[in-house]
Parts: sequence; structure tokens; C-alpha cells
Amino acid sequence: MALQLLIGNKNYSSWSMRSWVLMRQAGIDFEEVMLRFDSFGEDSKFKQALRGISPVGKVPVLVDGDLVVWDTLAIAEYLAERFPGRRLWPEDPRQRARARSVCAEMHSGFGALRSHCPMNIEASLPETGRLIWRDQPAVRADVERLCRLWQDLLDEQPAQLPDGSAPLLFGHFGIADAYFAPVCMRLRTYALPVPARVQDYVERVAALPAVQAWIREALAERDFLDFEEPYRSRPDWT
Repeated sequence: MALQLLIGNKNYSSWSMRSWVLMRQAGIDFEEVMLRFDSFGEDSKFKQALRGISPVGKVPVLVDGDLVVWDTLAIAEYLAERFPGRRLWPEDPRQRARARSVCAEMHSGFGALRSHCPMNIEASLPETGRLIWRDQPAVRADVERLCRLWQDLLDEQPAQLPDGSAPLLFGHFGIADAYFAPVCMRLRTYALPVPARVQDYVERVAALPAVQAWIREALAERDFLDFEEPYRSRPDWT
């Protein structure tokens, strides 16, 4: 039986993006099950669709036969064990511990950046980003920490990998890069100021085939959800 991955709207669901990009970029076959957001009320179609599948009523959810995994970090760990040949974590134990640390930090941290800059791939909000940057010191602190974290990891990488490509956080693509892909989308949407080396990493992540596919499909959705749109009253395509 094929793996199933239940996700929400690609334009808005940053948590879904992590698991989907990880599996797609790593070449892990799965069936996508899209559960479009209508609201998060208990009587919503979204919640009803998850009832009996996920005990927390959120996406993403990975289904492998009779096993259900409903947390992005748990999904990543399960996939790393299920597909060891994909090298989703670094092979070196010390680097693997660091990769887990940065993923855990992303999993539970950067609250101001998440709150004030929700993922919205279809939108272009540089003016909003400038106001957020001016008025929200906690967002500036989150971005400063993000930049320091990424630069420290990138400083340890060679200028070029053996295949000629530029390195990601731990060399080749892995869980850490999938984990930070939604943040890369936020930095682009709101045009938040970051150093050139960090911007280069953002663009490398955005250029990954799986991320490109996610972006294309997010742009094709054309679902404008008021409760996901704190900064717009209508979509840009109207």
C-alpha cells in the first residue's frame, strides 16, 4: 500500500509544505490527499475529513497502512528510518544531532515571524514587510537568529559539492532544508532584509524541484481564505 500524505492548501499550509517537499525532493513515492481549508471549526469540512484519522485534527498526516503519524518532526523521523538510503539526516552523528537541534528550534520557535508573517506564496507583500520590520522588534530578532543559524551552518560547507552544486545547510538536501522551506517562502513574500549569503540560500531552496512544484501548485489553487489573509482584502489576481 502506498504512503498517503494528507495536506492543506499549498498556498497557506507551511506545516504541510515541510513533509511534502521532503518526500518529493527525496524521491519517496506517496499519494497526496488534499484537504482544503474551509475553516478550522469543529463542524468544518476540513475537520470532518480528519475525524477518525488524526487525533489532533491537523495536517500534515502521514498514513502508512494502519499507522498514522501526525506531527512533522515525527513524520521526518519515521521517513528517515523507513528510507535509510535517502540520507535524510546527515550521516555523521554530531552533524545529525545538530540537524535535529535546528529542526526542533524551528518546530517550536520563531513565533513572532510565524505570527506576523504567515506563509502566503501567492501574495507579494513587500510594503507590509517593511512595516512589520519597522514595528515588530520580535520579528527582527527572529530573523537575526535565523540568519545567524543559517550562516553558521553554511560557513562549514565547501563552496561547491562534488556534483558541482552549491551546498545546502548540511551539504546535500535533507530534513533541515525541508523544515526551513516555508520560512524561505515567508522571507520572499514579505521581502524581509537578510544578508546576501542568506538570500542566496533562500533562492537555492526556492529552486529545488520539489519546492518549485509546490509553488506552481500553490499559485494554481486560487483559494482566497479571509481567515488566512490578515493583510489583503482581495487576491492579487482579481
